[in-house]
Amino acid sequence: MNARIIGAVIVMSIFLVSNFGCTTTPQETVPAPKTFTNSFGMNFVKIPSGSFMMGSGISASQTASQYGGKEGYYKDEHPQHRVTITKNFYMQTTEVTVGQWKSFIQDIDYKTEAETRGGAWIYSGSAELEFKVGYYWDNPGFEQSDKNPVTCVSWNDVQAFVRWLNRKEGKTYRLPTEAEWEYACRAGSTTTFYFGNDKDRLGKYAWYQNNSGKHTHPVGEKEPNSWGLHDMYGNVSEWCQDWYGKYPSGSVTDPTGPPSGSERIVRGGAWITIPRFGNSTFRYMFAPNSRFGGPGLRLVRNL
Repeated sequence: MNARIIGAVIVMSIFLVSNFGCTTTPQETVPAPKTFTNSFGMNFVKIPSGSFMMGSGISASQTASQYGGKEGYYKDEHPQHRVTITKNFYMQTTEVTVGQWKSFIQDIDYKTEAETRGGAWIYSGSAELEFKVGYYWDNPGFEQSDKNPVTCVSWNDVQAFVRWLNRKEGKTYRLPTEAEWEYACRAGSTTTFYFGNDKDRLGKYAWYQNNSGKHTHPVGEKEPNSWGLHDMYGNVSEWCQDWYGKYPSGSVTDPTGPPSGSERIVRGGAWITIPRFGNSTFRYMFAPNSRFGGPGLRLVRNL
């Protein structure tokens, strides 16, 4: 065999190995993008796996003394315990908006529980709740645009929205677990707020009682945390997937809350709340069919 033919055979062998996987070296997988936008204009950022101390590191009495309110408000934030999140996930950078919710409503003619049950509990002029007939996601008691976060939606309504979105996109969207929510909110911080302990700085990061003007605002207008998440402390509070339960005393991995219960977890402050109720650790809980003018939602998606 002459040298020219031998050379051609060698070149062809190299081509076959390089292009058709005739090798024992495993193929590299394409890494997941750091951000993406879905077909409904929802922006998501990848949250890395890791571990953190969940809950408050100061006592309930100290918290009440420093920030106001009754000591009992803060007891659910204890004991502080280590949580490990083993898988990366995507989290929506803002809360679900009125416009995004409207796409769901119009597509399947869905009626929320506030509509079918006569109304919602609204904050009218103060921090006190009042039941209002005819108030619901499109009439929450104040003017809003398609860019404002949706509110007056129950946990049950949110589950219907998630099922619809998963059918539309063929993906696995869901609410965050409570642990995922706090982990993402903290973004590596260990202080009361992800920007430190000074509540007087909250207005730079959140719409809350002192600056909201008694209504929500378009999402994403305030400064995000270091992982790119806006409005974690204000605008609307956010439903989580978990049933409410007391914190464990020891370390846990990928917790999802109790297997059953009567109330679901809500996290983050809202346009009506005082500073201490909108931080990294404060917990709320409402029945799944509750419809208030405070809670909304933010989604996560599995990688």
